[in-house]
Amino acid sequence: MTDSKRDTNYDIIVAGGGFAGCAAAVAAARTGTGKKVLLIEKSGALGGAANVNLVNPFMRYYTKDPEGKPLTVLSRGIFGEIVGRLAEKGGIRGNLFSEETLKTVLDEMCAEAGVKVLFHALVCGADASDGFVKSVSAAGKSGIMTLSASYFVDATADADLSFLAGFPCRLGREKDGLCQPMTLCFRVGNIDTVLFRKSLDIMQRAYLEAKESGATDNPRENILCFDTLSPGVVHFNTTRIVKLDPVDPFDLSEAEIAARRQVADIVKLLREKVPGCEECVLLSTASEIGVRESRMIDGLYTLTADEIKACCRFDDGIAACNYDIDIHNPEGSGTSHYYFKGNDYYTIPYRCLVPSGSKNLLAAGRCISVTHEVQASVRIMPVCCCLGEAAGTGAALAAGSGCGVAEVAPSAVRAAITGAGGFVG
Repeated sequence: MTDSKRDTNYDIIVAGGGFAGCAAAVAAARTGTGKKVLLIEKSGALGGAANVNLVNPFMRYYTKDPEGKPLTVLSRGIFGEIVGRLAEKGGIRGNLFSEETLKTVLDEMCAEAGVKVLFHALVCGADASDGFVKSVSAAGKSGIMTLSASYFVDATADADLSFLAGFPCRLGREKDGLCQPMTLCFRVGNIDTVLFRKSLDIMQRAYLEAKESGATDNPRENILCFDTLSPGVVHFNTTRIVKLDPVDPFDLSEAEIAARRQVADIVKLLREKVPGCEECVLLSTASEIGVRESRMIDGLYTLTADEIKACCRFDDGIAACNYDIDIHNPEGSGTSHYYFKGNDYYTIPYRCLVPSGSKNLLAAGRCISVTHEVQASVRIMPVCCCLGEAAGTGAALAAGSGCGVAEVAPSAVRAAITGAGGFVG
């Protein structure tokens, strides 16, 4: 009798348990009823950037009228279900959410869909040839495991599986390979948040003075912070590490150390210079530094900045977005924004999820085939979730018919997504 806990062969394997990976696994299991789906995650909980990197809140995933009122919700489907379940458990207010509640929600959704989840397993190799991925290698506490499947989804954020399988990838912006800065998010407690909010100008002036005096080497132009669901706690998304390679472990190690030094600088500044923060306490830093941009696949189609600025809507569009082109300067200070107007949005083609030459692998999340500028818009968690739902749906449809992932009819993917409550434009 086979021990189901030790199965090594699946119909569909999803690498990466963030929003993209969870949506891909759940969609694959729901669409391909009876298919065995495995979700591999390197950490001990689902949620990806929200869990490992403390990314919060959700960035805007709906259009607005000229007065700022929401009009069209663009990220629906599985993401909408996640938001609804967070609300039922009291784990969301506006776009702020509880990471701890999110972990439970994602556990429940995967279990209900019949997805097998494998934690503490890092995808570290792939056996692939002629466009087919046969198996992946995952490093765990007991050594290297070999896990095989008929179809795969790369939701690693860094295109790890695509890269390891030999599919063409590129890193960062086109002209020099530099990526948007890495950021270590952190939480500070015991703050008088009413007084603190009245003192934001004081904080920003003190920060600029600290930069000028050399009290911090953080190149960011200002301090970026958000409310949280916890009284007296403020979330900071403001450290900035530039010109290091997010997929090089030595550079990543250097980035973690440098970012913690920047955190200490900011906490010291808060205590000494900002009213309401005199007795503040550093509660936590993310378990890993956050990466905005790294590898992206070279897909059957590469979405460009000109196309999204024109709000192109493609026949094979499988997700919609109008989050601004939000580029944190890869070289130092400054953040540029291109904002979409009113009710405008663009769609993302299914072809952007198919690595060039792939027969049975799809990509999802921020590693899909887009330019540097477009990646700065699609990288937010709600959109990544929708990309994951599309990839999981495509993989399940391919598995059901036995065809290649590029041969799946985009109309069938779109119909399945909309039939499950999603929005494709």
